[in-house]
Amino acid sequence: MKTVLDIPDLKNKKVLLRVDFDMPVRSLGEGGCATEITESFRIKKQKVMIDWLVERGAKVVMITHLHEDDSSFSNLIPQLHILLGREVVFIKNIEDIEGHLANYPGVGLLDNIRNPAVAGSGEKENDKGLALSLSKGFDIYINNNFAVCHRDHASVSAITEFLPSFAGLLVQEETVQLRKAIYASKLGKIIIIGGAKTETKVSVIKNFVDKAEKILLGGVVANDVLKEKGQDMGSSVVDENSKELLAGLDLDSSQLLIPEDFVVFDNKILDIGEKTIKRYADAIGGASMVIWNGPMGLFENSAFAMGTQKIAEAIVESKAYKIVGGGDTIAAVSKFKIFDKFSAEGGSASGGNFVSTGGGAMLAFLAGEKLPGLEALGYYKSAQ
Repeated sequence: MKTVLDIPDLKNKKVLLRVDFDMPVRSLGEGGCATEITESFRIKKQKVMIDWLVERGAKVVMITHLHEDDSSFSNLIPQLHILLGREVVFIKNIEDIEGHLANYPGVGLLDNIRNPAVAGSGEKENDKGLALSLSKGFDIYINNNFAVCHRDHASVSAITEFLPSFAGLLVQEETVQLRKAIYASKLGKIIIIGGAKTETKVSVIKNFVDKAEKILLGGVVANDVLKEKGQDMGSSVVDENSKELLAGLDLDSSQLLIPEDFVVFDNKILDIGEKTIKRYADAIGGASMVIWNGPMGLFENSAFAMGTQKIAEAIVESKAYKIVGGGDTIAAVSKFKIFDKFSAEGGSASGGNFVSTGGGAMLAFLAGEKLPGLEALGYYKSAQ
């Protein structure tokens, strides 16, 4: 896989840069005409790549998306100015990119590529026509958005057919760190899987059953396992097709640790209990590597946040090498005001830390799946 470090000269090169600005926002006041960015982790991670390119004389236009397809970056530009420490020129339509490059007033940002008003339905359809339109006027394409690499989309996959393409610094870092998680010694490796969406997580569990010393389960994932082991789940959230989802997984494996007690409200399991917290914390305390994706319960409600908070604190205190990721996981440690202790620089733990920007992409990579965005960059050929 070629990276930006393989580009000999960026002076005056016109660069189409795939970034990750898919951050949580909230409306201010009535009508939602003003919005506020509530968590800026992904933006700050992109700043390194943007600064690196600008310092080398590149002319950069950024392309990205927001979670809500019909939303726009127009109201967020002033906040991006502050977070990136530079002016960002808003480009409303693909047709306006050519004029921006001709005059180049500074780093540009095309509006939400998933918005039908900007690109129709072509982005999610991996439309080559859209990719060709995006490529016009550019010399180089750089993908610095690991979190979208599991999507076969036009600005991720098809675009690489029309421009010399390279992985950005962040994509390179993500693949190096997550490969480390997969291939590190089984001894002392602890995987923590929680949250919802068992369908996206069970493949990770299956891939690590023989690669980890212990796999600690929480959230809906644990509920599904408990259900299939015959426990009465009351009104707890479970998947109707849990038997199908868990097919092929040895539910009695000594590698799997499942909750033994719970916090229950209205006949519904909403958090792990004190015995489970201690059991999990003990396992984490003796680990040499911890990989965590997904909260233990309904952490958004403080009444059911104790399990997730105690597990997070146990990880922070551990001397293990730590890899954490997933939107809910990042939201949880931010809520508990310990996010800085998970950053590469933060905390007193001696083992080291890495916070992945990927949610679904992180899970797909750890499950051993081929990510279309990485395949388009030639990653799997070079990783053999």
